[in-house]
Amino acid sequence: MPHLIVEYSANIEGDVDLPRLLSAIHAAALETGVFPLGGVRVRAERRDIYAVADKHPDNAFIHVQARIGVGRAPEVRQKAAEHIFAAVKAETAKAFASRPMGLSLEIVEINPVGSLKHNNLHEAVEARRKGSAA
Repeated sequence: MPHLIVEYSANIEGDVDLPRLLSAIHAAALETGVFPLGGVRVRAERRDIYAVADKHPDNAFIHVQARIGVGRAPEVRQKAAEHIFAAVKAETAKAFASRPMGLSLEIVEINPVGSLKHNNLHEAVEARRKGSAA
């Protein structure tokens, strides 16, 4: 983990480089030292129908939800959230300065009951790492 889900209003697509934003979020998550490379997943969900504040068409939003496994101390979660959010703010600073925009981030712990996982990503990442080092 984490799964980082970036939900955004469609009206920002001309103002925010979304692939770059997702890449920055991915990098920031790894920089925290809290999450393993093989567990990081970042994806975006465009919202075409939304109402922000007074519903003015210029109003925009980006919300990042980080879904993580349970067990990390509150201060670790807070530091990770702050670091990732700093990357979001840096990547959206130009758009934020030019339009009304709400930015938010929350970390949500996934209840282990009913949360099933099956992947081989950790092994594949490690194999590629070893292969590139040779």
